[in-house]
Amino acid sequence: MLSNHLQDGIETAKLMWSRIPSSEDGLFEGVGLLSTGDGSSVESLDYEVIENYAYREEQAQRGKLYVGSYVAVKWLFALLIGIGTGLAAVFINISVENFAGWKFSLTFSIIQKSYFAGFVVYVLINLVLVYSSVYIITQFAPAAAGSGIPEIKGYLNGLDIHGILLFRTLIGKIFGSIGSVGGGLALGKEGPLVHTGACIASLLGQGGSTKYHLSSRWLQVFKSDRDRRDLVTCGCAAGVAAAFRAPVGGVLFALEEVTSWWKSQLMWRVFFTSAIVAVVVRTAMGWCKSGKCGHFGSGGFVIWDISDGQEDYSFAELLPMAVIGVIGGLLGALFNQLTLYITRWRRNYLHKKSVRVKVVEACLISVITSVISFGLPLLRKCSPCPEVDADSGIECPRPPGMYGNYVNFYCDKNKEYNDLATIFFNTQDDAIRNLFSAKTIHEFSAQSLLTFLVMFYTLAVVTFGTAVPAGQFVPGIMIGSTYGRLVGMFVVKFYNKPNIEEGTYALLGAASFLGGSMRMTVSLCVIMVEITNNLKLLPLIMLVLLISKAVGDAFNEGLYEVQAQLRGIPLLDTRPKYQMRKITAREACGYQKVISFPRVAKVADVVSILRSNKHNGFPVIDHTRNGETLVNGLVLRSHLLVLLQSKVDFQHSPLPCDPSGGSRSIRHNFSEFVKPVSSKGISIEDIHLSSDDLEMYIDLAPFLNPSPYVVPEDMSLTKVYNLFRELGLRHIFVVPRASRVIGLITRKDLLIEDNEDSGSRELQSTSVRAHHLDKRTFTRNTDMEHPLLNGLLVQNHVPD
Repeated sequence: MLSNHLQDGIETAKLMWSRIPSSEDGLFEGVGLLSTGDGSSVESLDYEVIENYAYREEQAQRGKLYVGSYVAVKWLFALLIGIGTGLAAVFINISVENFAGWKFSLTFSIIQKSYFAGFVVYVLINLVLVYSSVYIITQFAPAAAGSGIPEIKGYLNGLDIHGILLFRTLIGKIFGSIGSVGGGLALGKEGPLVHTGACIASLLGQGGSTKYHLSSRWLQVFKSDRDRRDLVTCGCAAGVAAAFRAPVGGVLFALEEVTSWWKSQLMWRVFFTSAIVAVVVRTAMGWCKSGKCGHFGSGGFVIWDISDGQEDYSFAELLPMAVIGVIGGLLGALFNQLTLYITRWRRNYLHKKSVRVKVVEACLISVITSVISFGLPLLRKCSPCPEVDADSGIECPRPPGMYGNYVNFYCDKNKEYNDLATIFFNTQDDAIRNLFSAKTIHEFSAQSLLTFLVMFYTLAVVTFGTAVPAGQFVPGIMIGSTYGRLVGMFVVKFYNKPNIEEGTYALLGAASFLGGSMRMTVSLCVIMVEITNNLKLLPLIMLVLLISKAVGDAFNEGLYEVQAQLRGIPLLDTRPKYQMRKITAREACGYQKVISFPRVAKVADVVSILRSNKHNGFPVIDHTRNGETLVNGLVLRSHLLVLLQSKVDFQHSPLPCDPSGGSRSIRHNFSEFVKPVSSKGISIEDIHLSSDDLEMYIDLAPFLNPSPYVVPEDMSLTKVYNLFRELGLRHIFVVPRASRVIGLITRKDLLIEDNEDSGSRELQSTSVRAHHLDKRTFTRNTDMEHPLLNGLLVQNHVPD
């Protein structure tokens, strides 16, 4: 009988396999597994608590002291995440600023004698830095390419993508960012810093890296994916706080952009982590001001103080500011679409050839970027220095070997500067400071700004997607501030008001492009206010962000959503699709036969089913004496693999060890069932069983989840979707409509108060229930049989 059921299950699995669609863009390649853009598979994380007997025994042994220490360790880890991310950000910024400083100082000293020799040295230095970055990524840490935010967003959405949180990914992200940003590519280090913070948090959560012998047992406290998810959320907020020196913006970024589940306890820990990062960064910058950090000085971190900028604005200026928002939405949507096309072409045609092609591509883009940034300023005529007060702090032109504002580049006279070199031939942070600078009217010509906008926009589109760590925050700020300053120049000329600052419009342009591309509003608004130190600009930033996001949403999705879709990362959006209202749970899970296990399963049958399909969850059922089916619960594939590998639970009898279904002595620690983070874990191919082992049995009752989430078959898919996403589930049982009701829970049933006299807890509604029991239309029947299981719902765009 069991062999017949097994054969039916195998045939059903084959039928389901044959009906699964295949797509070039990374749709299902197997039941429960998806393929990302690089061909690796992803599966869901167990954010739901698996309340099997092993878990309950472990919880029963824990007292209040353990719970208190558990909470204390979470706060300690939040502290360590903040310190680690802050130190990583300081190291990256000091390295980038020093490499860039040495590069520009050497180039400026050489061009005093020969511009051609300076050009060759400039190109070679950039090429070496970029080559080091792409070599690290392609040979050591492929998962460190790109910004990493779409992958981290997928992880916090419930997906485990192999390799994104490993130790080698962290190392590749740090040193790869130094090479790519220091090499002058049109990308930033802020996005990779978010990934860096997430990696640090994940490594702390799992106790370090066992592969590189950098693990500690006392750090191995958090065993569940839920706790690790909270730590990674802290790491993401820490990354943003370290990148922009914006702790509040980091908290809001984690809440608005990356995480899918939020709770008040997590809010406090995230806020604490961001505050620690701010302290670490400020301390490091104070230490560097004494000149101990080489070319770093007080710069490097993305912060521009424009508190001395425009203090007031007229109602007539709101129209050009709204125009900036429209331009940002259009250019941001175009940027997303162009990067989508180019990245898809890279993946399907270019990067498929070999790893060497990725290296050659990055080096070629580096040479092109160097030629443009060095060559275009040579074609631009120099401008005479403005007359400024000695106390203004403005020095024009800069002495040779210095980089910043009013760069003297290919100018014959001493009192001249090259406005295009002031933007191009500079670090990105300094270029943005120049574009945001106040009291510098007419510093840049419209031709120079337009030239830079077209060229840098093109370079950013082409560079994004290469095999190097690449962020889009700073390039987006540079693009937006350029056309924002252009609009500001027009407003100054049109209104002829001396109090209008071009730098203010540059700031609004930067906010508009980021809003039009990334579609962030609240967090981005706070970040822009924090990095500019000017609270008076808050209403204007809000205005351009709302307009740019609305315009961008009319064309496509945000940058991270587009990249996640392209890489085959199946994110569950906050809102279900409209079509789900017309689909029931029964229709969504299909009409194929469910593959399930009996409570006591033969080892050979378990191995055969695990090898014949790729499901990650299986219902466990029993048959009652009257022939009805009783659902015992849900057992995970990873748990079955642990049982097969250990062999300690094998038994000769096909009968349950405890017929009453109660708890028995568990030979496993709950931590044995935890899969390492960002790892493939145990595979069925790794398990070797003898012929005698295959003839034995396993009682699955102690290891299954006896209380899985269940929905009736006629529930709309919209309600199922909301339940699935908001609770962070991995599986949902679809069952026929129940025949009886054994109870009804309302709000008052969930209110628990402490009884100080007896020291026990009681329900507030106990007395109410006792007096009104006769008015109930139902009776409590605790031995009611569970209805027949209809299907196991696997979301169409979420692997199990």
